[in-house]
Amino acid sequence: MPTAIVTGQPVPGSSLESDLRSLGFDVRMAESTAETETLLAAAPAGDRVAVVDAGFVGHVHALRLGLTDPRFPLAAVPGAVTAQPAARQALTRAVARETSSGGGTAVAVGSLADRIVTELDADGSEVHRPELGSLVAVVPADPQARNEARQAVAAVDDEAVRLKSAVKSRDGFFTTYCISPYSRYLARWCARRGLTPNQVTTASLLTALIAAGCAATGTRGGFIAAGVLLIASFVLDCTDGQLARYALKYSTLGAWLDATFDRAKEYAYYAGLALGAARGGHDDVWALALGAMVLQTCRHVVDFSFNEANHDATANTSPTAALSDKLDSVGWTVWVRRMIVLPIGERWAMIAVLTALTTPRITFYALLVGCAFAATYTTAGRVLRSLTRKAHRTDRAAQALADLADSGPLSEAVGRVARRGLPGLAVPAVALLGGAAVVACSAFSGYGSVVPVIGALVYVLTSALAVARPLKGALDWLVPPFFRAAEYGTVLALAGKAGVNGALPAAFGLVAAVAYHHYDTVYRIRGNAGAPPAWLVRSIGGHDGRTLLVTVLAAALTAAQFTAALTVLAVIVALVVLAESIRFWVSAGAPAVHDEGETA
Repeated sequence: MPTAIVTGQPVPGSSLESDLRSLGFDVRMAESTAETETLLAAAPAGDRVAVVDAGFVGHVHALRLGLTDPRFPLAAVPGAVTAQPAARQALTRAVARETSSGGGTAVAVGSLADRIVTELDADGSEVHRPELGSLVAVVPADPQARNEARQAVAAVDDEAVRLKSAVKSRDGFFTTYCISPYSRYLARWCARRGLTPNQVTTASLLTALIAAGCAATGTRGGFIAAGVLLIASFVLDCTDGQLARYALKYSTLGAWLDATFDRAKEYAYYAGLALGAARGGHDDVWALALGAMVLQTCRHVVDFSFNEANHDATANTSPTAALSDKLDSVGWTVWVRRMIVLPIGERWAMIAVLTALTTPRITFYALLVGCAFAATYTTAGRVLRSLTRKAHRTDRAAQALADLADSGPLSEAVGRVARRGLPGLAVPAVALLGGAAVVACSAFSGYGSVVPVIGALVYVLTSALAVARPLKGALDWLVPPFFRAAEYGTVLALAGKAGVNGALPAAFGLVAAVAYHHYDTVYRIRGNAGAPPAWLVRSIGGHDGRTLLVTVLAAALTAAQFTAALTVLAVIVALVVLAESIRFWVSAGAPAVHDEGETA
């Protein structure tokens, strides 16, 4: 149980002690810094501990934000500071220095909690200070200031602020105006009944899988039910994040579930639509389903790569960025620009409506056209920003791009021979040409030809050259998405050329398994936990090794055997990747973050 040490003389009429108990703290009273140091040493080493000034006046939610957020080892609001077990030593040192400097008596000037925060800052410790907005958190210096603070507290509805802050400040039009106005209340309903974000996330996944099952029936009633259930799944998907923010329930398992289930739900629904088309209208749309998954995954990789490349770069001085900021100052353009990229809310709403009213083929056509336009718009804008900005990429950004590239042993070996990398814009150009070569060879040669194998060998060489030096160029963030498009596109082309039942579904399974690995890599990097272990990348071959292997299998095996080989390969990759991913995300070393969701 966490401990809250309330320091100083109790204030008559203060609700501080009951407020802290309502947040789950075991409250202890200390009249001096020396007594605070003693109680701090006696607090359970494995629990959170907080130091709060007895004169604190503020909202309960201000205390909740400052003292209970599990994502930060050290956090503070005016008049209160907290430390999780990992940061206990830093807090102990700060209190000890405060005691030795003469603050050990009850007559020391100022708030002890604030003086401790000053010591922590001087020690180089990173103290999180949450944005309080209209919430009040102060330690008044005199009775008049206390009365004014209490009036300020009474003037602001603590619960209304908490409910509003549960909703992301930046979201799509459909989510903001059609989902969040009521999903926030659903989140509060869940919180009051003890439900966790993980349970809501799981419910969202199950709802989406049922929706996929309804779509797979191939009947009009099944398609209508699928559309309704897909929207219901999205409501729950919004609710889990809002519940996490409302109750500050962030966890390592929740990070993994939330980061991966969105993609699992959407891609499972694609598979359900493809199955339903085959059963209901004898229409084979597996190529369209796989194409939609490839396009959507590549869109996300573009987003991730661009963001990681610029994560800690210097300020953007690009005129393109300045124009973007200017457009954002005009209200209606903000929503148009958010909708035009077809974010998850708009995308799922479109899929749901088209599923209910039209056919799977029309649904996929609309999805492919919309996503292709959105990808072109966002990628073009980011290319312009990158070419016109004046910034230097850091070693961390270069390493993140290298990890996202997912290069295997073949590229590493060729890279050691080549040694010298390519200059400037030649890096993304070579990556693009190599990827285009292997996809073109696979798409425009007959099944069983060795031409795709030759194209794959060229791809291995160009991939090695592209990553032979740190990826710090202006457009080097395009290298990972080019690699994704090349690998996924090759699998799609060869499975389509096989021309037998089951080839495209098997390819869908393989791309889904590999895409999961790439998403897992992204969220590890986002949590500052690094990329997956090297043995995992080597064991599943890297993008280059897998691409070469698939082309060799297509050249050496019959179409039926190739289908079986893709299935086996998909199962092996899925088992290996999932086992390592689950091990990591349930371990103590996984980042305790909750994904805020991608707008795309």
